[in-house]
Amino acid sequence: MLVILAFIVLFHIISAILLFISTINNAWWFVKDGNFYTDLWFSCNVTCKTIEGSANKDAGFLQAVQATMILAAILCCVGFFVFILQLFRLKQGERFVFTAIIQLLSCLCVLIGASIYTAQHESIDSKQTNGEYGYAFVVAWVAVPMTLISGLMYLVLRKRK
Repeated sequence: MLVILAFIVLFHIISAILLFISTINNAWWFVKDGNFYTDLWFSCNVTCKTIEGSANKDAGFLQAVQATMILAAILCCVGFFVFILQLFRLKQGERFVFTAIIQLLSCLCVLIGASIYTAQHESIDSKQTNGEYGYAFVVAWVAVPMTLISGLMYLVLRKRK
């Protein structure tokens, strides 16, 4: 049982790290020719500047991606603290249901954010037409199954003795 708990804790921490990397790093989209990088907040060439029009209502999709990625990272961290509290407070059979729900909500948030960015990334800047997705975007998509599996492991773990 201790080995399973240690594996789940490690899996949860890796999921949180992936969410933080994908939310913070400036490699969601890049153009090789001009050494141009874009993340959820900034466009970087030599210097970084905020994405033009990101505060307008026309860029609501970008604000939705920002909000869902931040919410996913927050929910993942809250889920870990709830897991620690539930580990010592609740009796067998009631454990980890709330943690699983929080982790599955985190998975849903990152899935929504990455999907919106996939569909709308060309609307952010005209320079993005000849580029490709960066590693932070890929890390966001890798975080989807990681958080999903983590949430499902909590549901399976609640029934174990």
